[in-house]
Amino acid sequence: MTTHAAECEKACCAAAYGSDVVALLLGDSYHPGGPRLTRHLAQLLALAPEARVLDVASGRGATAMLLAREFALRVAGVDLSPANVALAQGAANAAGHADRLTFSVGDAERLPYPAAIFDAVVVECALCTFPDKPTAVAEMRRVVAPRGRIGLTDVVAEPDRLPQELRTWVARVACIASAVPMDSYVDLLHAAGWRVTRTERHDDALGRMIDQIGARLSVVAMAAAPRLSALGIDVTRAMPALGAARAAVADGALGYGLLVAEREPDHRSARDRGPS
Repeated sequence: MTTHAAECEKACCAAAYGSDVVALLLGDSYHPGGPRLTRHLAQLLALAPEARVLDVASGRGATAMLLAREFALRVAGVDLSPANVALAQGAANAAGHADRLTFSVGDAERLPYPAAIFDAVVVECALCTFPDKPTAVAEMRRVVAPRGRIGLTDVVAEPDRLPQELRTWVARVACIASAVPMDSYVDLLHAAGWRVTRTERHDDALGRMIDQIGARLSVVAMAAAPRLSALGIDVTRAMPALGAARAAVADGALGYGLLVAEREPDHRSARDRGPS
């Protein structure tokens, strides 16, 4: 993919995730498992109160709000959608959490933070949508302190077993189109200087989200067909894609994975140190 194409893809994805229509389809958390899985991930990270956490692709702030409210963490959220950032910061301020929650517009492949300032990074159902995944996970490593951790949840898949219907734009919005096997996420993290300490499968969470999108899509389509079309979502093609996704989950070709990793000792490369 060319640089221009990658930037266009990121801009289109940000526009989709900033849309109220997509918010109606995906729900508040924007990821399978919702708050329950976020709590589980936070427990596995075992961070002390007041630890600093970066929530990458923070959306409208649901994960960041939960981490601040229930685990007393200080969270910075970064998202490519200005609309999402504005909504997340407004919600944090209204809830009285402005002292421990901040949100910024930024690209996961060029994080707008100095090196080694976070204790952990969380990224839920977003890495599979990044065009340059190696750069993104290297950037996440750069901004965490030594022995810092990453908590990742994402769609996992066996691409050779997926039907063509799962390469559509709605499949990308649902975090399916660019998913890779669990072992590939492990290899990706390892190559960027992370040591994976735990992996889990939560395929049932993805199945429930697919059902939720299907149930909501027909209702949303009646009220907002032009807005769906503007995002490139063709409802007549989306419903078969969701059916194919359900079948892929049932036969194990598609699922949802959780990974926890720790930053390996610094290799002292220029890329690890970040810009001087």
